[in-house]
Amino acid sequence: MFDSPWLTLLQEHRAIAVIRSPQMELGCHLAKAVAAGGMRLIEITWNSDRAGALIAQLRSELPECTIGTGTLLTCDQSKEAIAAGAQFLFTPHTEEAMIQTAVAAGIPIVPGALSPTEIVRGWQAGAGAVKVFPISAVGGAGYIKSLQGPLGDIPLIPTGGVTLDNAREFIEAGAVAVGLAGDLFPKQWVAARDWEAIAQRAHNLLQSLKRG
Repeated sequence: MFDSPWLTLLQEHRAIAVIRSPQMELGCHLAKAVAAGGMRLIEITWNSDRAGALIAQLRSELPECTIGTGTLLTCDQSKEAIAAGAQFLFTPHTEEAMIQTAVAAGIPIVPGALSPTEIVRGWQAGAGAVKVFPISAVGGAGYIKSLQGPLGDIPLIPTGGVTLDNAREFIEAGAVAVGLAGDLFPKQWVAARDWEAIAQRAHNLLQSLKRG
């Protein structure tokens, strides 16, 4: 399946930086900051300012990174994101038509799901992994661990409540990778445009995931 290189990327890097930016220039700075910290998987949410243009720019300026998008709600948005050069797609929900659109284009898609029924449905439809979202609402790392018995063959990526403090717990519980949004980008650092501090925070995250 096409998702084999994608799963290799997830297993190698373990963390995805999720950037939702109201200004394209800010989104570019945030992406470059986490890339400077060593992160190689970057998601620009589709509801960011000029998301398609930002994805195209980052693919050019950060060739060492894999740049994708998320918060996709419709097949049309998926097609627009693929046309813009997104290298992976995340959705907050499971819709088989969207999964089929991505599979047909050879782009890994990670649909959002919460229950075992949704997780299995998304995986069987061709997902490259399944996003368990919002993980904070269903018990955190304990929920991921409880899914390993029946669903251990399905790669899971928890988001929505993952922080630097608990990211390693999710990996140890069996998650293939984690997605972090706000906790990577403290508001005071963003306001101060302290990109070096954000880069260091990204580096610290990666180091915590590599321990042991």
